[in-house]
Amino acid sequence: MEVTSIAEKLLFVTVRIDTVNKKGENGSGTGFIFLHKYKDVQALSIVTNKHVVKDAVQGGITFIKKKDDKPTLGDSFRLQFNDFEKLWRGNDDPNIDVTVTPLIPLLEQLKNKFNVDVYYHHLSSENIPNEEQVKQIDAIENITFIGYPNGIWDRKNHTPILRQGTTATHYAVDFENEKKFLIDASVFGGSSGSPVLLYNSGAYTNKGGGLMGGTRLFFLGIVAAVFFRNSVNEIISVPIPTNHKNISVGQEMIDLGIVFKASTIVETIESAIEKEFLTKENN
Repeated sequence: MEVTSIAEKLLFVTVRIDTVNKKGENGSGTGFIFLHKYKDVQALSIVTNKHVVKDAVQGGITFIKKKDDKPTLGDSFRLQFNDFEKLWRGNDDPNIDVTVTPLIPLLEQLKNKFNVDVYYHHLSSENIPNEEQVKQIDAIENITFIGYPNGIWDRKNHTPILRQGTTATHYAVDFENEKKFLIDASVFGGSSGSPVLLYNSGAYTNKGGGLMGGTRLFFLGIVAAVFFRNSVNEIISVPIPTNHKNISVGQEMIDLGIVFKASTIVETIESAIEKEFLTKENN
């Protein structure tokens, strides 16, 4: 497969995460590859939610292999770990559902132990809209998120599912005074950890209604939770189940996802660097 467009590259920014918890229950979620430069460290990391890896005694991260610098669709490798939860470093705030692990040691393990080269692209902190760019984001914008809802992927090619929706709260405003915003989209188990993007190809409309030429790509945040209506019509927000069977019969998703803003990922990585969890080895 020739990967040339931005949209095609987005197919390869995520990795599938599969887990087994202490009860022997299987779960799945999404991770994505992210680059952030801080001080003298270029930290290339995998990002997901804390709840995806919580209590996971075993876990696997699936990468697509490459040949001649091209992805070999349908040929992937799952890197397996025991004590999977210990592989990750979470945001210092217990209420921020973001965690990271360094990618370079995993790539070295794949190459040195299994002679496997993998194909990937990454998102970057340079894709996060700056203050002036945030001012140009309107209250309603189309968004794209990428992952493995309910563990679904292209089983033949091992690629993720790209889905779309809209912002449900203004990105420029912190929802309930927290570093979050809402999306109106069908968010299911396995979507935990999905990156959320504002992606317009070729042209887009600005806040003044003018048609702008060119492509716009902003990384906005990470999907973490979803609103449910329970049996007594009370609306509650809960982390997205990694195993959709855990949803009780009396609960109904109402297609509102909770997204932690991109700044929380930057905070998590910088804290991990300060604590030497992400080090100069990631250069």
